[in-house]
Amino acid sequence: MQIGELLDRNAIALRVSAANKRQALALVAEIAARSLGIDAPHILDALAEREQAGSTGVGHGVAAPHARLEGLQRMRGVFVRLEQPVEFESVDDQPVDLIFALFAPVDAGAEHLRALAKVSRLLRHADLRQQLRQARTADAVHALLVQDGVARPAA
Repeated sequence: MQIGELLDRNAIALRVSAANKRQALALVAEIAARSLGIDAPHILDALAEREQAGSTGVGHGVAAPHARLEGLQRMRGVFVRLEQPVEFESVDDQPVDLIFALFAPVDAGAEHLRALAKVSRLLRHADLRQQLRQARTADAVHALLVQDGVARPAA
């Protein structure tokens, strides 16, 4: 599975503001709702339920929230870059400004875990994180994320 299969350009939002983790997740849910055709409150509830099990803040200013959603036919993603980082209870206690959310069908099984691992590996690269923080357009972000086959140096 390639990132380009998960992430549509209309599911990328840059320069958005959130005061806290809950607002950041609500923004992700709103963007996902437009892209997926599923109600935002339902998506937010699914994301919040997953966060209760443990934070999806993976470190280096990155979070990878995820949820399984009824009515979804295939894996989908949403990318958000916050103007100001927010506290996310991340593993390294650093606030988060890059959020790559994944949504899976209820019966996705291992596909869901493979997609999470792929996103996590991709965003582990310091050079990519820096480029994502500097990108000016959704098209530029999309291009950076879909070139995941390109070899990158370790973080």
